[in-house]
Amino acid sequence: MTVATVVSGRSRARAPERLSLSQARRVALAAQGLHRARPDGPAPGLRQVTAAVRRLGLLQIDSVNVLARAHLVPLFSRLGPYDVGLLDRLHSRAPRRLVEAWAHEASFVPVETWPLLAWRRRAYRDHAWGAISSAADAHPAELAAVRAILAERGPVTGSQVHALLTEDGVGARAASQEWGWNWSAAKRVLELLFFTGEVVSAGRTPQFERRYDLPERVLPHAVLDAPPVSDAEAIKALLEVGARAHGIATVRDLRDYFRLRRGVTNTLVPTALAELVEEGALVPVDVEGLRGPWYLHRDAALPRRAQGAALLSPFDPLVFERSRLEELFGTTYRIEIYVPAARRVHGYYVLPFLDGERVSARVDLKADRQGAGGGALRVRSAHAEPWLTAPDRGATAARLAAQLRAMAGWLGLGDVVVEPSGDLAPALTAAVASDGG
Repeated sequence: MTVATVVSGRSRARAPERLSLSQARRVALAAQGLHRARPDGPAPGLRQVTAAVRRLGLLQIDSVNVLARAHLVPLFSRLGPYDVGLLDRLHSRAPRRLVEAWAHEASFVPVETWPLLAWRRRAYRDHAWGAISSAADAHPAELAAVRAILAERGPVTGSQVHALLTEDGVGARAASQEWGWNWSAAKRVLELLFFTGEVVSAGRTPQFERRYDLPERVLPHAVLDAPPVSDAEAIKALLEVGARAHGIATVRDLRDYFRLRRGVTNTLVPTALAELVEEGALVPVDVEGLRGPWYLHRDAALPRRAQGAALLSPFDPLVFERSRLEELFGTTYRIEIYVPAARRVHGYYVLPFLDGERVSARVDLKADRQGAGGGALRVRSAHAEPWLTAPDRGATAARLAAQLRAMAGWLGLGDVVVEPSGDLAPALTAAVASDGG
């Protein structure tokens, strides 16, 4: 029996059920598949990888590759070492089970979620940033030319499209600079067509360039032929996907999962939330010591204990809503990629270490593939969380060392090297050496 079944079975006239902070954490971890140790045995197969993505509802994509691509690490955190080619197969080869979409940010989502995001594709002027939303008005000639290229040649990358247009004297004019990216007119047009769903991603090249193609050549017929979903139905369905993935969440958390924070969502989210509560899909609860209201999904489980251990990408669904992480787990975490090096506190690409039901440490990691002996996973700094007592650091370092070894093996790196930076570095150095380094 789930915890939500117990709560929802009680009289609606009573005050909301109250969960301790520890219980709320365990619910959240169970919903994410992070509450127990990863099983030993054969490497995960396609079925396990597919199930993990469906459980999460989305995988955020990011181009930073100092360790591994952002969408790859959350599955390692939950499944352990797995063949990343399985994930590539799911979104790059027919029959596709995943598709790229603007969901949280750019993300992989199950193909069944594609129709639920049509409202955002229609309302692109409310949701896309200026360089994209204005592309049709600013570059009509390029738009027509890109459409013709895609129809005739797809799938094609942005660089291929740019080269073809440049040959014809179109599309090489100066582009706008936005978010620090210097995009050509061709790239802006492609991103507009991608945002609106007129083209989709047929996969990625080894250099991680998106391969653009027409939806009818990529998406399964069941998705293409699905009946239209109203904005209200879509927002309600996305809220429930996020609620299931969270286990327990605030309205802020639920809105953040699929970025339901602009335009039509401002009016539709409150109504959808009320309907989900009325139907029993969400159960209002109090969480000890935290401001609410909080909502428990009816399928949420409450394990007796959380015994998992995992390194979490900065883009992991458990941590990408930073205020939620701080409230539930007591961890203040900010990614420092865009902070000047001299002002960074913990490092460039820092991964929190989930240890049981708390984040006990954080490490700045880099995959150094140029070193001798197969390269090394470099721990550029290691810091204990403020709550971790000095006597406990050795045990935490030992558990962290085991996860670093597993990650290094998954990445094909021959060693783990701990640099002398951070208050946990001495204990971690010793633990890595004891673990076989």
